Amino acid sequence: MDEPELLPRSPLPCLLRDFEEPDCAPLDCTPWTAMSALQKSIRRGRTQIALAAASTLLTQSPEGLWRRLACIAFEDIGLGDVEVTALTTAAIGGKRVRATLGGEWKVASFLITRMANATKCRAADDLLLVAENHPTFESQRLQLGFSMIPDLLRIVASTDPLPVRALAAWFALGTDRRPSPRLARRHGDIASLFAAVREILPPELVEIAWEGHRRSGEVLPIFMALLAPQLRHELTSVHDDEVPVEIMVGPIPGWCLDVYTRPGRASLAKLIEGSTETARWVRAHIPPRQRVQFLGTIIFRLEGQSSQRRLRWPIADELRRAVDYECNGAHCRDATEILRLARADLGELNAIRTELMEVSSHDS
Repeated sequence: MDEPELLPRSPLPCLLRDFEEPDCAPLDCTPWTAMSALQKSIRRGRTQIALAAASTLLTQSPEGLWRRLACIAFEDIGLGDVEVTALTTAAIGGKRVRATLGGEWKVASFLITRMANATKCRAADDLLLVAENHPTFESQRLQLGFSMIPDLLRIVASTDPLPVRALAAWFALGTDRRPSPRLARRHGDIASLFAAVREILPPELVEIAWEGHRRSGEVLPIFMALLAPQLRHELTSVHDDEVPVEIMVGPIPGWCLDVYTRPGRASLAKLIEGSTETARWVRAHIPPRQRVQFLGTIIFRLEGQSSQRRLRWPIADELRRAVDYECNGAHCRDATEILRLARADLGELNAIRTELMEVSSHDS
């Protein structure tokens, strides 16, 4: 089967013509740590670390690099810089497409540089997390899983709360394509969904969402499109998130070692076993098998999602607040206290990260 072509009228070939590829040595780390470093560095505008992580992935997991860039485009950039989102969508079409543009590294380093300097918008990802996890929408998660496609499409085009419309779009898209343990698994009707949203959403964003979903299989592209009309009527501003103090752990900042990396999980487990206020709270409230994942999510809300040049507007701010405080599971209906405790104990977590990485480097 032929690989997809570039999006029509994409400016990517012209933009790449005068771009000079940077020299960048790979990081000495695993692909999973490199993926974490790539995405979190783009969020924070740390271009050099992001490029080094990408260089690592091109050597160790090139397909992983392009899958992650496709994810970042809609999870972290989205409506903050629609042009960058569209450029990335165009570039993930396949090796032959990128070969015509100058090769893998030229395209990847160009996109990463643009992404790191772009205005960020994480509202689509926050919308997904609210739709998937917020207790307010539990009945809709159950009911919509058994609704007919025409009924789902009517809800998508309705004035229902945005998370309900997002759930309807997710089921219409098909939860078998992007599964969730909280949603009934079922087939969707992608063609009917996009035909419906073309009637109500900006056509250029629907085109980007269509290509983004077609090439990545993710649901975030359609959520980005659903948010666009809301953004049009809101006052916006751009701010840098407050970020905790960081330390370097070997060649990478400590915040790269998250719950999806082996040293990150080991660090969280050791913190939970300790005597900090965070550890005592987690042991008192969270069942043992859920503790590492729970605390990893809390740490992500404190340091992992931190973004330079975040696009702020009322709906995006409310979605972010709801995810931070109200979407952490049945054992934590309000995360105010654990977020406060974990913020105070980030220094201890970084000390554990450093210790474990030093032991690992000596063992290897």
